[in-house]
Amino acid sequence: MTFPRLTLMAAAGALFLPAAASAQAVMQINSSLPEGSFAHVFLQEYESRLEAAAPGEIDVQIFMSNTLGKEEDVLQGLGFGTHHASLSASAVSQINTRTSIFDLPYLFEDRSAVQTFIDSPAGEMLADGFDGSGMVLAAMWDNGFRQITNNVRPIVTPADLDGLKIRTPTNRQRVEMFNTLGANATPLSFGEVYSALDQGTIDGQENPANVVDTAKLFEVQDYMSLSNHVYLPTFLVIGEPFLASLNDELRGKVLSVAAEVAPWTFDWGATTDTETIAALSEKLAVNEIDFAAFQAAAAPLYESPTFVDVIGADMIVATKAALGIE
Repeated sequence: MTFPRLTLMAAAGALFLPAAASAQAVMQINSSLPEGSFAHVFLQEYESRLEAAAPGEIDVQIFMSNTLGKEEDVLQGLGFGTHHASLSASAVSQINTRTSIFDLPYLFEDRSAVQTFIDSPAGEMLADGFDGSGMVLAAMWDNGFRQITNNVRPIVTPADLDGLKIRTPTNRQRVEMFNTLGANATPLSFGEVYSALDQGTIDGQENPANVVDTAKLFEVQDYMSLSNHVYLPTFLVIGEPFLASLNDELRGKVLSVAAEVAPWTFDWGATTDTETIAALSEKLAVNEIDFAAFQAAAAPLYESPTFVDVIGADMIVATKAALGIE
């Protein structure tokens, strides 16, 4: 993936260089996910690589579990210069609707398909969707395929979701997906999920296995069904005002190292997912699903205005072309 705004950003940087050009820059990165999650591991890798590439020039500071504030507020702050960077997932769809391409169910068969998409013209189209937002997409990193957990029964076919209150992120696409599959979709912020499961106000939720593990959702869930219904990466977005405050060389390293970390995240994520699911199988009842039944039930969503009008028909066509889907 290339970033055509780099040249423009370099020119703008001359206007915003700090008075003490030799002073060490501080880069604060927020994430809604907890310590120990994929996001945390990947940010630590980024921190290590960037500080090694620019010794003494930049201090990367990582803030997990939305320590810097609500994720939506942090994302808005990137354009105003009140925040530097964020590693986000579903929340960026409020800023760049093309990222909702990842909400189409069963679009990506595996991580290799995701990487093919990222490096394709469709991936460029997605990155361009951040134009005018006050932020730049530095990289897309792994986050894993999402699985369904609940307290009632194993989910094998869509019929098993009937009547279950399943927590989803607060985006319309995921809500419609689970309602279409037969569940009662219940949108909640991630910070409310554990307590809602514990209190029984919802029956289940859907997240990557690594989130089920690190957020200790296995303590309040009995079943995990390997649905792989959606692959959603994390998006490292960096505020344009912050980038403009850096000198040309450091700005280039901040962006290039983010891209260099990406392939490593997918390799690490694939291995760790396998290990995590095996470990969770000792804490939860883990089962496979009937993929054909789920794909058939989800097929109408590819024509739904909730998806097509938000993502853009051109984005869907470009993505299918990149993946070789008829």
